[in-house]
Amino acid sequence: WRRPCVCVIINEVDPGGLCLASIGVSGEELTVSSDDSASASSSMEVTDRIASLEQRVQMQEDEIQLLKSALADVVRRLNLSEEQQAIGSRRGPTKVTVQIYLSHSAKRTGTSGSPPASSVEARPATSPQQTSDSSKAGMARKGGATKVPPEGYVKMYLKGRPITMYMPKDQVDSYCLEARADLPSNKLKLDWVYGYRGRDCRSNLYLLPTGETVYFIASVVVLFNVDEQLQRHYTGHTDDIKCLAVHPDKITIATGQVAGTSSDGKQLAPHVRVWDSVSLNTLHVLGTGFFDRALVCLAFSKSNGGNTLCVVDDSNDHVLSVWDWQREDRLAEVKCSNESVFAADFHPTDSNIVVTCGKSHLYFWNLEKGVLVKKQGLLAKNKQYVCSCFVLCVTFAENGDAITGDSSGNILVWGKGTNRISHVIQGAHEGSIFALCMLRNGTLVSGGKDRRLISWDSSYQQIQTVEVPELFGPIRTIAEGRGETVLIGTTKHFVLQGSLDGEFMPITQGHTDELWGLAVHPWKHQFLTCGYDRQVCLWDSSSHQLIWTKSMEDAAQSAGFHPSGAVVAIGTQTDGNFLAIGSHDNYIYIYAVAENGRKYSRVGKCSGHSSFITHLDWSVDSQYLVSNSGDYEILYWIPSVCKQVVSVETTRDIEWATHTCTLGFQVFGLWPDGSDGTDVNAVCRSSDKSLLVTGDDFGKVHLFSYPCSQFRAPSHVYGGHSSHVTNVTFLYDDGYLVSTGGKDMSVMQWRIV
Repeated sequence: WRRPCVCVIINEVDPGGLCLASIGVSGEELTVSSDDSASASSSMEVTDRIASLEQRVQMQEDEIQLLKSALADVVRRLNLSEEQQAIGSRRGPTKVTVQIYLSHSAKRTGTSGSPPASSVEARPATSPQQTSDSSKAGMARKGGATKVPPEGYVKMYLKGRPITMYMPKDQVDSYCLEARADLPSNKLKLDWVYGYRGRDCRSNLYLLPTGETVYFIASVVVLFNVDEQLQRHYTGHTDDIKCLAVHPDKITIATGQVAGTSSDGKQLAPHVRVWDSVSLNTLHVLGTGFFDRALVCLAFSKSNGGNTLCVVDDSNDHVLSVWDWQREDRLAEVKCSNESVFAADFHPTDSNIVVTCGKSHLYFWNLEKGVLVKKQGLLAKNKQYVCSCFVLCVTFAENGDAITGDSSGNILVWGKGTNRISHVIQGAHEGSIFALCMLRNGTLVSGGKDRRLISWDSSYQQIQTVEVPELFGPIRTIAEGRGETVLIGTTKHFVLQGSLDGEFMPITQGHTDELWGLAVHPWKHQFLTCGYDRQVCLWDSSSHQLIWTKSMEDAAQSAGFHPSGAVVAIGTQTDGNFLAIGSHDNYIYIYAVAENGRKYSRVGKCSGHSSFITHLDWSVDSQYLVSNSGDYEILYWIPSVCKQVVSVETTRDIEWATHTCTLGFQVFGLWPDGSDGTDVNAVCRSSDKSLLVTGDDFGKVHLFSYPCSQFRAPSHVYGGHSSHVTNVTFLYDDGYLVSTGGKDMSVMQWRIV
């Protein structure tokens, strides 16, 4: 039976008995025929044999699909190669065009017929305190080009608070508030996603026949070819993905997301997206308006060609529904449980049976005429209660038995077609069993809280045990890899690859708590991230590898490299005076730096803000500092003496080494209409001063042209993060930019094209 199948022929059905089937296997023929004189027991044997044959047929069909997948992968690689060649041929002239365009854009005067929004006004600033707001606003709203006299400025309102932003002298005569800003000619392409969601998701790791490992983080599904170190990304979702299932054809994938909120405050409904893993095209969207809160479990049927899909949502009743996904038709639904549901799966040989498990339950559901009928698993054997209140995972043996793992470390075997325990492995693990995986060769593999990976033979005798190092955390999910390899996802957001008799190495890893700190190396393709998990990670953006990681005693909030690149400073939540930083106590602390960034002595603190410091930028000559605060104030400083600069003549033409402040004349166009001033978390200007990127509260990265000094400037918008985008920055040579998600804990690297 292990030899390749040459052909499968299903003959006619005998009216008086069972199906007659002949299967050719490498030139040999096996025939199963009916015998009317057979006893009931022999009939059962024949039925079991036919069920086994049907399962074998399905396996052979899967092999055919693997060949189709391989062919599709070849096509994908050819397309990728052509795309890269096209990008390479366009790279030179595109950059020149952008530079020429930007050198002239500041002198344009638009004649837009629509008046500017009331939140932005162009003002003459000769005597701003003596001119009424109403007269100034009137001047700004006149049609045609608005000329701004010397000392001109723009005033913007956030939450009713006026913010005055003076423009450089050379723009006063030519600036027009009504002029329209243009989109940047550059765009972003998601290049790499760092991280994996393992802390609260199960069964979200698979190996595709193309050699790609598929998993998710934030609202992105990652398809990672480890051998070739290439990633592709499915980005059809709008918020956190919580579950994933792979069709028996190994090409079609279903993923489910949580409910979310759009940038304009509209609710985004939880739903399932069914998509093609080769083309990355969305095929079907299921359940919009039906599901509640989030989707927690997904599974395709196995025995009917994968025509049906079962889904469990995160509503109070944890509704189980079965769908004809190709027709987008819901076949049945039922209230599953008032408690948490951790897994749901179809029986491998009966597409009408779905098994669910969770807190205080194991249910066998039978789909009969559009109704799901429940049979509860009896959690006792020989009148002895053997199962704890949490059944955490389920898989199936080759003979159709269901196998579960529970929170007490027990593995329970449930006889095919029954709701009773037929075998118990008491205390298989110390603590919860989070994952079970049945390998192709019939070996069962289990893993859990004790970080042990244990293999079991067909008689449920232990074969061998591997313990994962504590650094990686407990085992959350297990998937079969190529050959003898096994893939593991852990609760500390690692994806590991190894064998049952060898060492496991990480192929993906990420942060495990809210992420805020981001800094780029001044002259290498490296960047650093840090967050509330007290981990500081240095990444190489070219190889996408972790260079080193360090543990902190406190949660980290911010980071910055010394210009030499030899030293990096980390700002923590508990020690705001760690380095020259803007603090939550409304002060800016200044330190003198010596010995190439290795020695610091305090100069003093800048006092003047009435709210916490949000952003800072240094001038090119390091003589000045500009700061933004939580109450939307812009102040300027001479840091060497910790004195505030109030002269407009001094500050308006300062050249800034960076532009991370969200408030200022050169960037005010990034604010959307109706913003409350907290929607944009981070800003960064490219080194060549042609682009501006922002990260907002709605999981979006925006790419603008720089300067961005026209109200409601247009931008290219990119999704991928599911939480607030807490930081964005360009790498030193502007070839890539990096963004961090807060609570989604993801790091995303974008190529500028």
